[in-house]
Parts: sequence; structure tokens; C-alpha cells
Amino acid sequence: MDNLKTSSDTLFLLLGAGMVLAMHAGFAFLELGTVRKKNQVNALVKILVDFSVSTIAYFFIGYTIAYGVQFITDVNALAQHNGYQLVRFFFLLTFAAAIPAIVSGGIAERSKFNPQLCATFIIVGFLYPFFEGMAWNDRFGVQDWLMHVFGSPFHDFAGSVVVHAFGGWVALPAVMLLGPRHGRYTRDGRIAAAHPPSSIPFLALGAWVLTVGWFGFNVMSAQTLDKISGLVAVNSLMAMVGGTLAAWLIGRNDPGFTYNGPLAGLVAVCAGSDLMHPLGALVTGAVAGVLFVLMFTKTQNRWRIDDVLGVWPLHGLCGAWGGLAAGIFGQRALGGLGGVSFGAQLAGTLGGIVIASAGGAIVYGALRATVGLRVSQEEEYDGADLSIHKISATPE
Repeated sequence: MDNLKTSSDTLFLLLGAGMVLAMHAGFAFLELGTVRKKNQVNALVKILVDFSVSTIAYFFIGYTIAYGVQFITDVNALAQHNGYQLVRFFFLLTFAAAIPAIVSGGIAERSKFNPQLCATFIIVGFLYPFFEGMAWNDRFGVQDWLMHVFGSPFHDFAGSVVVHAFGGWVALPAVMLLGPRHGRYTRDGRIAAAHPPSSIPFLALGAWVLTVGWFGFNVMSAQTLDKISGLVAVNSLMAMVGGTLAAWLIGRNDPGFTYNGPLAGLVAVCAGSDLMHPLGALVTGAVAGVLFVLMFTKTQNRWRIDDVLGVWPLHGLCGAWGGLAAGIFGQRALGGLGGVSFGAQLAGTLGGIVIASAGGAIVYGALRATVGLRVSQEEEYDGADLSIHKISATPE
């Protein structure tokens, strides 16, 4: 019976890993539809190679830092319990690899290819697992301290803070160190070129792929069949709907905002999707949809931060809101299941922001000072990754 349960759990988690792996195609098409046509090849290649580098970094280093498990061992040990530990690695790898996929959208159209791969290895191999281990594996004593101080540990069921906010706050210093795309703003700070999405259909396709895959991202974060909950699925649905309608309304029917709305809602509901009442999830998603539209507009137009896909508002801010929302709508007084503290949620969220933003500044600052981050102005005008276009071109 135990073996049957273990094999079922392995299959359950493998299906989840496949769904989240498919989300990386969503990241690719979301970026593909947003960047200018001359940079579409770069966007497609970058997501795939980033995922491959992430796999190597997480297999050899990152998973061990987060969970203390090493894969440099006898294959018989790896195959125990139907290979559940290996599939768990695969599932959590797809989460870890989302960090560089998020960063990719922010730094698109002017970043060098190879330095970004180096940053991916460091972030997925060292920086992200450090926080992941604290939040999801009770490492380094942080959760025990939060339990002692606030009466509850930091709760993030599927990664509003651990994955999304972390990725968004890593991306922010990278975007600022790179600077805006040439011609984006005038010297006095006015917008010179809007650079609208190159393909709304591709952008919409990316959003749909991400949205469908998110039900594997959230529901299968239970990691075993006996912990699966339909509440997580319905809360994800309600947050998606709330984010969509809010972004559509506040964004005045702009298709770019509308298709990012469900993503904002789903980012925000990850943390508390196993605790909230569906009405709480609806409100959480709606707030996230409004937050994304308002802050994307402010960062681009007022603060002159050229975050191409708006990954800091979408993942960084909506993810942080999701961490706090779990501490609000997870309370029994607001229809939740309880067992969560707003104080612990605030402390955990702020901790993730500090580690991510400081780590991102160090990693990208060091790369900028040594090998450089940005392509030349000529390469940017011709296409952010000239080498890939040359390889892809048909010989004359």
C-alpha cells in the first residue's frame, strides 16, 4: 500500500513538473510578443538556454543548499520510493528556473547573452536556494524564530514571495544597472519611443500557457496526493478572474494590461491559496490587477525604469502583496483557515525582498564591473543578440 501511494505521489508530482515546465514556454511567448520583432529570436533562445543552465546549477548545487540532498550518489539510492526524490527535484527545479525567466523579461532587448547565463548559474545555484531553504525547509532557524516571535511561521504555499517576489526583486537592480533602451527616453526624461508589444497574439498565447500551467504550479505544490486540495484550485481560479477584470477595467481595455491581469492575480494568490476563502482570493487577485497596472505605468512613465515586461510590478510587487494577503485573508475572521500571522508574513516578505534585491545588485553589479552587461548601441539597434541572428540566418 505504501509503495502504491509512493508511486502515485511520484506520478502526481511528475505531472505537476510537466505543467510548470510548460509555463516556461509561456514565459518565452509572453516575452516574444512584447519585445520588438528584431529581438524575438533572442527571447526564444534565452529562455531555453537559461532553463538548461538552471538545471545544471540546481542539480549540482542549489537543491543541496535548500534541502540538504545530494545527487552524487549510487543510482539505487536515487531510485528508492519510485524515484520520488528525483521527481521532487524536477518539480522544484521548474520553480527555481522561473527566477531567470522572470529576470529575462525585465532586461530584454539590451542585455548580453553570456553574462546573463553566468548570472543565472549564480542565482539558481546559490542565491535563490538560500532563501528557498529558509522558507520551505526550515533551514537556518528563521522559521523557528518567526514561530517564537509571532506564533506562526512564514507561510508561502506555492511561492508568491519565494519565487515571484524574489524573481521580481532580483530583476529590479539588473534593470536599473542596465539602464533604458536607447531612444526610449529623451535627455530631459520624456518618453521618446513607446515600444509597444510587437505581437498581441503571441503575448496572449504566453499568458494563456502560463495561466493553465499555474494550476499545476499551485495545486501540485501539495507534493503528495493526500495533501491535494480543491480549495487551492478554486482560489487560483478566483484570483485569476479578479486580476483579469481589475486590470481590464483600470487599464481601460488595453490588451497588454488585460492579459497580464490573470498573471498578477495568480502571482498574488500563490502564498495563501491553501488558506483563503474564495472571496478572499477574488479580492487578492483584484488588488494585484490594479497594483500591476498602476505601478507598471508609474515605473515606465514617471520613474523612467525601462522594465520591458513589467516584471518588477507583476512579480516583485504582486508577489509581495500575495505574501501579505495570506496573512490577511488567511485569518479565520476573514473566512480563512487560520494558522497564519500577519507579522510573520510581513517579516518573511521583507526578508525575501532584502535578500533578492541585495543579491541581484551584487551579482549584476559585479558582472557589469567585469565583463559588462549591455550590448553595444549598434547591436541593440540591429537586434539585441546579433550572434544568434547570424547563426539562424540562411546562408546566401
